[in-house]
Amino acid sequence: MKKQEKKPNKELEDFGKKLVVDIDKGRNPTIEFSLRSLSNVVYDTKSRTLKLGNKQQQRSFFNVGHAKKFLQTLEVAKVSKNLLNVNKHASLRDVFYMAKRTIPQSNINIVDDQVESDKALEDLELITDCSREQLNVNANKMGSVAGNVVIEDAGDSINWSKLGSGGWSIPSNVENIKFKSVKAKYIIYMEKQAVWERLHEDKFWNKQNCLIVTSQGQTTRGIRRLLQRINDEYKLPIYVLADFDPWGFYIYSVLKFGSINLAHMSGTMTLQNARFLGVTADDVDNYDLKKHFIKFKDVDYTRLKQIADYDWFKNNKPWQRQFKMMKGFGAKLEIQSLSSKGITFISDKYLPEKIKKKEFLD
Repeated sequence: MKKQEKKPNKELEDFGKKLVVDIDKGRNPTIEFSLRSLSNVVYDTKSRTLKLGNKQQQRSFFNVGHAKKFLQTLEVAKVSKNLLNVNKHASLRDVFYMAKRTIPQSNINIVDDQVESDKALEDLELITDCSREQLNVNANKMGSVAGNVVIEDAGDSINWSKLGSGGWSIPSNVENIKFKSVKAKYIIYMEKQAVWERLHEDKFWNKQNCLIVTSQGQTTRGIRRLLQRINDEYKLPIYVLADFDPWGFYIYSVLKFGSINLAHMSGTMTLQNARFLGVTADDVDNYDLKKHFIKFKDVDYTRLKQIADYDWFKNNKPWQRQFKMMKGFGAKLEIQSLSSKGITFISDKYLPEKIKKKEFLD
């Protein structure tokens, strides 16, 4: 753990020293790092993850088109270095305000919007090869977990099975968490908080000896990292429960194969052992759910076609069958439609049966 604490400091110092050398030698101070764009994102068939390619980009101070972003990157680096020096953490919003100031003798702000400081921080991740969490910058908490797990976090012992109706609120930075006890056979990750609350109230995690995790939509970095740590350290299978729609499938895709925005962090943000549990096209017939269909709009057809054409899906026959059936239905379906079978149907029958029969997609 000490190595992780020292590395960001050293990387930031090396970054600064390189620019000083450029200045001392009369060169245009220049930053070079991997190009973070769609044109430089490749699908690695061996690791089955999205990664950045070999294309590089440069950002120079004495370049009108680069100067402001150059300064933004340096300013965010300074903020991170200050945080590391005092061993404190800041939110993305904090970093924006800490970086926002007017350049002397001008009316130009270094950053005008949080999007700018966020992007500068993402560039800094590439430059230093350190995650923003290692740079002591955290995002908002947007997830919950429950199960028979005991952890140590900031010196406190926390039992995930004894935290009331809300469960444990998953932080943005989970690198320093120590697992003291993990008693579970598998993990179920779900996109919807309401579904998580249903399973938690039914004590599904206790009856089925598993962990239940949610992030209220697209998975946050902290949750993805937490899932990866548990999967790597305790070899627990991960099952993804999402809506039967293109966006539910996309959530699974990001978890398993990575995302374009985080291609530079695929090693710590992907879950190669994740499997899609539901909702699937087969569930529509098996549980008589057609009456709960939500009719497709043009945007749904477009999104479905995009996902079906992903490199990691286009030669996968089981997945192509799902896409074809969804298109044939011309409709999507929410997880909550299962409540029509009874308020505890998802806990008592749907999930236990599907897991027992191993009815999931890889």
